[in-house]
Amino acid sequence: METRQQGSTLFSAVLVLIGLLVVIQLWLVTTALEALFARQFAMLVPTAIASGVLFVLSGGLLWYVVSFDARLRQWGPRG
Repeated sequence: METRQQGSTLFSAVLVLIGLLVVIQLWLVTTALEALFARQFAMLVPTAIASGVLFVLSGGLLWYVVSFDARLRQWGPRG
């Protein structure tokens, strides 16, 4: 059974991971823009695919945190 302290720790860890994924996505956007300005169009497709994968991963993690919080609230104040 999960407690509020475990939920708080999990929530914080997942949000840090989401923040890291967003920073990586910003780096990918920067790389894509530099490739676009240098007319290296071969770099655009892999960076777009990687960014899309990171977006889906971040969305999945965010969905997990929201559903975990809803379950924790449903159980009421414990631990």
